[in-house]
Amino acid sequence: MAKRVMAVYDEDPLYAERLAEYVNQKEQVPFSVLGFTALERLTDYGADHRIELLLVDSSVSREDIEKIGAAFVILLADGEVAPLEEPYPRVYKYQAADRIMREVMGFYCNNSGEPGYAMVSRSGRVMGVYSPINRCLKTSFALTMGQLLARDLKVLYMNFEDCSGFGRLMGEEYKGGLSDLLYYYGQEGFHWGRLGAVVHTWGDLDYVPPVQYPEDLCQVTGQMMAELVGHIARESTYGSIILDLGQFGKKGAELLEVCDVVYMPVKDDCVSAAKVEEFEEYLTSSGHEALISRIQKIKPPYHSSFGRRDNYLEQLLWGELGDYTRQLLRKFP
Repeated sequence: MAKRVMAVYDEDPLYAERLAEYVNQKEQVPFSVLGFTALERLTDYGADHRIELLLVDSSVSREDIEKIGAAFVILLADGEVAPLEEPYPRVYKYQAADRIMREVMGFYCNNSGEPGYAMVSRSGRVMGVYSPINRCLKTSFALTMGQLLARDLKVLYMNFEDCSGFGRLMGEEYKGGLSDLLYYYGQEGFHWGRLGAVVHTWGDLDYVPPVQYPEDLCQVTGQMMAELVGHIARESTYGSIILDLGQFGKKGAELLEVCDVVYMPVKDDCVSAAKVEEFEEYLTSSGHEALISRIQKIKPPYHSSFGRRDNYLEQLLWGELGDYTRQLLRKFP
């Protein structure tokens, strides 16, 4: 299915071109994005082509906007107060491009009434990271793997922990995330735009912020979460999806079933070994025995200098854990 068209026009021609170029590279929205530097050319294009979504400078008059004939319009504003009679939503244009697009997709999904639709026919590879053992570098390994893979393809990281600490780690205050994605999936099924409205970027890696409250995970079944991941894998542009599974325990088996491979950090002590054995016994007794063959047990390296927030990404990529993960990916690509 061909992508729909999103057009961008701003009084500053460099702004429109750079925003269009950024969005096309990131592919976080289901549109082909065209930047226009002249309002007359945009109007002529709209006369011969359908423009599904238009981002336009707020200085353009309503009359000129209506001549373009776009199905849905969002204004690019510089902070001025919107007139009460203005019919179009606004986004602040002088902010990070990924934040602009989250707001744009939020407006579009809430007001366009358009159903979701498939973007690609192939499925992205789903990679799970899970362990019944605590304090085993599970999340650090998952983020390292995601950053390394994201250098060559589009990767989405999803964290299913009930208390992830992600907002504090990233220094972000999230307005949406996995909680919203699960809610809307339960109401209307998969909508690519809903995903685009909550995706953030850290380094080269796209990620969905974890749930806001632990209760949000308790209110959905493992099967529902597995179905959501399956839809994302089939209907998005991501080549790999990394699932960082928290202490789901036996409920997590349904999510693990959608994984092509599962990396399980382990330790050498007897308590850790007993936990792994018990989990494998559960998989066998519950009919998930086939999962065992997809589990790759790993032993990420520990080192005392790891864990500072201010250069966390650099530590992941260039410390011992980064070297270990590179070697692992060469062995199990």
